[in-house]
Amino acid sequence: MHAAADAQQRVLPFVIEPASVATLPDFAVANRALLEAQLLQHGALLLRGFDADQDSFAEFVDALGADRLDYVYRSTPRTSVGDRVFTATIYPADLEIPLHCENAYQRDWPTRLAFHCAIAAASGGATPLADMLRVTERIGADRMARFAARGVRYVRNYAPNVDLPWQTVFQTDDRAEVDAYCTAHAIDARWDGDRLQTSQACQATARHPVSGREIWFNQAHLFHVSSLGDEQARAMLDLFGESSLPRHAVHADGGAIDADDLAAIRAAFAAEIQRFTWQRGDVLLLDNMQVAHGRDSFTGKRLILAAMSAPYSEVAAHG
Repeated sequence: MHAAADAQQRVLPFVIEPASVATLPDFAVANRALLEAQLLQHGALLLRGFDADQDSFAEFVDALGADRLDYVYRSTPRTSVGDRVFTATIYPADLEIPLHCENAYQRDWPTRLAFHCAIAAASGGATPLADMLRVTERIGADRMARFAARGVRYVRNYAPNVDLPWQTVFQTDDRAEVDAYCTAHAIDARWDGDRLQTSQACQATARHPVSGREIWFNQAHLFHVSSLGDEQARAMLDLFGESSLPRHAVHADGGAIDADDLAAIRAAFAAEIQRFTWQRGDVLLLDNMQVAHGRDSFTGKRLILAAMSAPYSEVAAHG
């Protein structure tokens, strides 16, 4: 029997279309309890046919009863287009973004993630999804237990003209504010002139706050230098050395993450990919712990907006 056979196959996303003329915020207000139940059941909801725009998208997120969150301690480039509404990650169109759960490299994260399609790409540009219950089963109980015990440590080195500058990551030019943020979030911060290194030990797995299911929840496969591919990884190691890589992942105890583990993790995500085609005005609502997302390469112009809400703290929940 396949390792993932115990998790029921869910078609992602579950599509919701209006039976009558309704604005998206009004629909959310009238059907909030139903939407919350459907999100818990399906993990991903695609609201289509509401002709949403940026304003109604933001109002829709608010109508679900959880404040929109800011994006601090960033890992990717984004642009703010309004009050806690951002573009999705800005990467070159020919690159793919691997599947991941939002902010899983932190000890605090949003449990809800919403996307709005303002402009659909001419070709490609899908937001692939994966059911984290099935990904978790593919990763396997033994690997889950080992990672849960050892955790994941994310090490980042900020230097001029390399990756994101610390000013962008922490959304401030004030070093004292950076230090205060790091202290509050158990991030080890070390300054060397204009250079900064941060290191934070985080969870490898987490329990869903409603269902109680233990889920694979980290970004080791994205932060580890091997995510760049063999050739570029070797080049980065030759240029920076392991201790000075712009970003890297090890176990919380400092031990290296085994290459076989990383390969198995990436294979588990890849095996569970599901895709849909964006249409202008679409809104996608994700349970950020149940469903991972990524981005396919594309041609033409593409504009997807994002908003995060419903914060959850692993530290506050479990100490």
